[in-house]
Amino acid sequence: MSSPSSPLRWGVLSTGRIAGVFAQGVAASRGGRVVAVGSRSPDSAEKFAATHAIGRAHGNYEALLADPDVEAVYVATPHPQHAEWVIKAAKAGKHILCEKPMGLNHAEAMVMVQAAREHGVVLMEAFMYRCHPQTAKIAELIKAGALGTVGLVQATFSFKSDYNATSRLWANEAGGGGILDVGGYAVSMARLVAGAASGKAFLDPDSVTGAGVLHPESGVDAYAAATLKFPNGVIAQVAAGVGLNQENVTRIYGTAGWLLVPSPWVVNRDGGVSKLWLHKAGASAPEEIVIEAEPLYALEADAFAAAVRAGLRDVPQMSGDDTLGNLATLDQWREAIGLTYEAEKPQAYTHTIARRQLARRAGAPMQHAAVAGVALPVSRLVMGCDNQCTMPHAAAMWDDYVERGGNTFDTAWLYGGGLQERLLGQWMKNRGVRNQTVVIGKGGHTPQCTPEGITQQLHETLERLQTDRLDIYLMHRDNPEVPVGEFVDVLNEHVKAGRIGIFGGSNWSIARVAAANRYAKRKGLQGFGALSNNFSLARMVEPVWGGCISASDEASRKWLKKTQLPNFAWSSQARGFFTDRAGRDKTTDAGLVRCWYADDNFARRERAVELAAKKGVTPIAIAAAYVLRQPFPSFALIGPRVIAETVSSLECLGVELSAKEAAWLNLERERL
Repeated sequence: MSSPSSPLRWGVLSTGRIAGVFAQGVAASRGGRVVAVGSRSPDSAEKFAATHAIGRAHGNYEALLADPDVEAVYVATPHPQHAEWVIKAAKAGKHILCEKPMGLNHAEAMVMVQAAREHGVVLMEAFMYRCHPQTAKIAELIKAGALGTVGLVQATFSFKSDYNATSRLWANEAGGGGILDVGGYAVSMARLVAGAASGKAFLDPDSVTGAGVLHPESGVDAYAAATLKFPNGVIAQVAAGVGLNQENVTRIYGTAGWLLVPSPWVVNRDGGVSKLWLHKAGASAPEEIVIEAEPLYALEADAFAAAVRAGLRDVPQMSGDDTLGNLATLDQWREAIGLTYEAEKPQAYTHTIARRQLARRAGAPMQHAAVAGVALPVSRLVMGCDNQCTMPHAAAMWDDYVERGGNTFDTAWLYGGGLQERLLGQWMKNRGVRNQTVVIGKGGHTPQCTPEGITQQLHETLERLQTDRLDIYLMHRDNPEVPVGEFVDVLNEHVKAGRIGIFGGSNWSIARVAAANRYAKRKGLQGFGALSNNFSLARMVEPVWGGCISASDEASRKWLKKTQLPNFAWSSQARGFFTDRAGRDKTTDAGLVRCWYADDNFARRERAVELAAKKGVTPIAIAAAYVLRQPFPSFALIGPRVIAETVSSLECLGVELSAKEAAWLNLERERL
């Protein structure tokens, strides 16, 4: 057992140049010591251990992670290997300092951050300059108003190296190029400054534009520049490169002066004095600000050790959320210059980010229910495939959902112009999970809601999904001008051909569904087997989109109870109405206000908050539990943008609501 004052015992994972630099830093630190090193080669591990006076040398990374004396590991592998070893280290219960960039993209970092949080370990991206008092002084000056209102940041980290196809700096397979290697420094400084200008630890930009020069052979960026615009009015100009020398300084301009940071990144590696130059408006000469500090990497090791010993979840100087925002910005910068690594392309993304077999975890929380006509049990929470724009992001979200027990995916011909279907189809092929997956597809959206439109779109959907069938097919809208029997007839043709299993309607009135099923019964045909209308504890005051229909009213609920027709509820959590985004005094989200703000809904929200406090859960979990706690088969479509939102959505599965509590939440009873 380690005491709060005992040195943090480090293991170094990998033996490259930067690993040696860090080992020297720990040796000079106050709060840590390196006790072991791991390498893929026993000879390399032993040589590194001898050079740095380290007691134990492990000939593979697994042995290092299994070493009981190691409390924290420094992951110094090449970029593409970070995710695998960070996740394995988290599972082994080790705190982790990961060399930058934490991952090739935001998706990788998202999986790593979630793994660290679930295993209760500290994870920090190794931006060592963030731990230097010079950086703290920059933020302090901005917060104190020394520059007035900050308007512009200029930050550059760039150097010239000769092209070498085998060097990690230039290799596509190693995540080479300037943006990932050093651009993260400039972006993180800009986000730090923008955050300090608003009294925050960091701020994320709301727009990123950029340009760059890609090497003709490897395709990575030789040099690039970007403009970041922040919601508080700060603009940043950042530049990076591995093929071009530039002036590696930071300048911060405000209404009352400007600040020059001559050495923002590698600040006196061996310790000593650094300087800032504050140019105040009207002053005849700049003010010299002197900072004296210990060795740079020792400061980083001590900041990390202090956070661990204090029992913190994050290192304040570079939190997990800060890393996620930084990599999301780097993703946008790369997108702006057209740089996607070969390993990120859909056909190549054949592995999970954790590099492990995709399977449901032991103890996964997902619940399932049978739906007549569907071979597999259906997840009570259905993953909506409508916001995943890249394969790394889609795979991260969908792999995680499957590991948590999910097996049902909802998409549509309309979403992303077909991108969502193509990504889902490629992901299922890459993972080999089509036969373990329930796919809900939608088509026939207005104005193509005709029998002919359904047929055309269904064929396109199947081609995009790389499958020969949909388990559940839903008409995305209704067209009252078309006799309902014509829809039933064409859908039965596709059932007979094996293209769809059961079918139903999304945003169909109860009256039209009932008419369709009466027609089907008369003709001896298959009728509607599912509905997908809005259903939520909150009443939809106005349609979210044109043609949207809710089934939350009493008459619809009675009909669903009588017929036992499954409903796949969209906007089941009222698009954030039960989170802190909503409130009688919060009116910035026009869509939320238009669709959900009403006195009766606020009364429901207040009851959800009250019941959540009693049960020790969040109000949104109560609202989602209400949707699932119906006297008819009820499933909730969820549309998480990040894994943390998936985790929060699953909380509702552990909430038990009585019939009395459900009625009370919906204002049907006055008191519990």
